[in-house]
Amino acid sequence: MRDKIKDLLLESIQVKEDLLHDYIDKIIEISILIIDSLKKDGKVMLFGNGGSASDSQHIAAELIGRFKKDRNALPAVALTTNTSIITSLANDYGYEVVFSKQIEALGRKNDVAIGISTSGKAKNVAMAIKQAKKMDIKTIALTGGDGGDLAKLADVSLVVPSAVTARIQEAHITIGHIVCEIIEQTLC
Repeated sequence: MRDKIKDLLLESIQVKEDLLHDYIDKIIEISILIIDSLKKDGKVMLFGNGGSASDSQHIAAELIGRFKKDRNALPAVALTTNTSIITSLANDYGYEVVFSKQIEALGRKNDVAIGISTSGKAKNVAMAIKQAKKMDIKTIALTGGDGGDLAKLADVSLVVPSAVTARIQEAHITIGHIVCEIIEQTLC
C-alpha cells in the first residue's frame, strides 16, 4: 500500500511538473482572458459533468467569495447547480443542451464561458462552447488526454498532459486556484 500511495503521489507531481515546464503561458492566457472580461463587467460561466461540475462550482465559489483576500465579489456562475433547470432541459430537449440553453439565456457580451471535461468529449460541454461562440462570448476549455473535440472549439484550451482522470482533475483545480489568485491580485 505504501508503494502504491508513493506511485500515485509521484504521478500527480509529474503532471504538475509538466504544467510548470510547458503550460505557464497557457495559464497566463486564461487569466488575462478572464481579467479582461471582469474589467468590462462580464461574468465567468463554468460548466462540466461529474467531478468537472464540482470543479466548476468550486472555482465560481472562489471568485464570488474570496480566494485569499477579503474583497468585493467577482461575478461567476456554475451552470451545474440548478437541478430544476438541468432536469427540465434534459427531459424536454436532451442532456446535450443543459449548458448551451443556459449560456443562451444568461450569456452576455464580455462574458467568458469555461467548459471543463477531462476527456474533452462531453457533448453538452462542447455544445455550450459552440453556443457561447455563436454569441461572441470568449471561451476557455480545460481538458486532458488528447483534448477531444472540445480543445479544438474553444478560444483558449489547456489540455492537461495526462490520460488519467484523477490526475487531470487534480491539475484542473490547481489551474483554477492559480487563475483565481492571479485574478484577485490583479483586480483587487
